[in-house]
Amino acid sequence: MTVTIRRATQADTAQILAIVAPILSAGETYAIAPNLDEAGVLAYWFDPAHEVFVAEEDGTILGTYYLMANQQGGGAHVANCGYMTAPASQGKGVARAMCQHSLARAAEHGFRAMQFNHVVSTNGRAVALWQSLGFDIAGVLPAAFNHPVHGYVDSYVMFKTL
Repeated sequence: MTVTIRRATQADTAQILAIVAPILSAGETYAIAPNLDEAGVLAYWFDPAHEVFVAEEDGTILGTYYLMANQQGGGAHVANCGYMTAPASQGKGVARAMCQHSLARAAEHGFRAMQFNHVVSTNGRAVALWQSLGFDIAGVLPAAFNHPVHGYVDSYVMFKTL
């Protein structure tokens, strides 16, 4: 698989929506209202603070991510990202490629670290991937996520110095 990662454009909106909307609707991995309409999903993903990218192969978008400052002021040197991969592309290295790209992009922007604020503990593939890329679990938020299948589960704060 040859994945190209580039900045998202307006022409990518429909393919991004097709990836992001079902994941948010499932309510299993993001602490976002699961009942957003299309405009709400796009407003969230394309928030003005987000720099949005897509991972594609032969014109088909396989995944998307955003990069932003995790906090403002004294915390603005730490980056934050959100990643989503199309179901048919999961397990093929797309999320790994996006995370590696985001780490390089964050360093280019002068960020000194990257932090994920709410990695749901039941999202084992993501936790394992982030750990394989050098992220540590910096903290456990007990029962901080109400999973639609598993009920209240822990979330992790994950951190990596750049």
